Amino acid sequence: MISRLLWGLKNLIYPTNCLACKNKIDFNLETKFICAACWEKVERNLPPFCASCGRHLEEKDLSGNRCLSCLNKEFHFDRAFSPCIYTGTVKKLIHEFKYSQKIYLGKPLALLMHKFIRDFNLPLQYFDFIIPLPLHASRLRQREFNQAQILSAQVGKEFAIKVLTQVLLRTKATPTQTNLSFQERQENVRNSFTVIQPELIKDADILLIDDVLTTGATLDTAAKCLKEAGARMVIALTLAN
Repeated sequence: MISRLLWGLKNLIYPTNCLACKNKIDFNLETKFICAACWEKVERNLPPFCASCGRHLEEKDLSGNRCLSCLNKEFHFDRAFSPCIYTGTVKKLIHEFKYSQKIYLGKPLALLMHKFIRDFNLPLQYFDFIIPLPLHASRLRQREFNQAQILSAQVGKEFAIKVLTQVLLRTKATPTQTNLSFQERQENVRNSFTVIQPELIKDADILLIDDVLTTGATLDTAAKCLKEAGARMVIALTLAN
């Protein structure tokens, strides 16, 4: 009641517009920055899932368990999952979240991850730790926050899993991956990560979280580093793919 009242008073002075469609929106405690219509337009990633990258398998791929883009790839993460397809509303929201300093979007966006985890019974109770994909120090200074760390904090809180933010470090500042092939991206991020205090993750099952999986090259490199440091299993979870 108090939250609704405060929201109403604020809107008298500062009307709130949906960050996706820019229309004025009514009160919604969980997704108050996104209107109901845009929330419904978020394109969900639905089963069957590719056993590697986690994307939806098209009918032509159902004879196997991997999508065409993963047939000739070997990843170091054991599986990847994403609740959304990186297009439309969720793409706009991720861009607002990452590049427009709208850190408060982390909470409603994490709700998409929470729902996916519950809907598809991802066994988070068996994971030892959550590790967010780190940013290089120079990128972190520029952006002032790590979107993967914000999402990880929300998932960790919701499912009571400890988040480790100082174990996996990004030691190499890499140029943008845009327009690079999978192989070029792999080369671009080669030796970009290091693990400190590897004894903390020895024989541990890790949930590695980032915002978007594109080719999987960066998550693959991070998972390789974690496994070389002693992690037993690494599952990647991103908001979209």
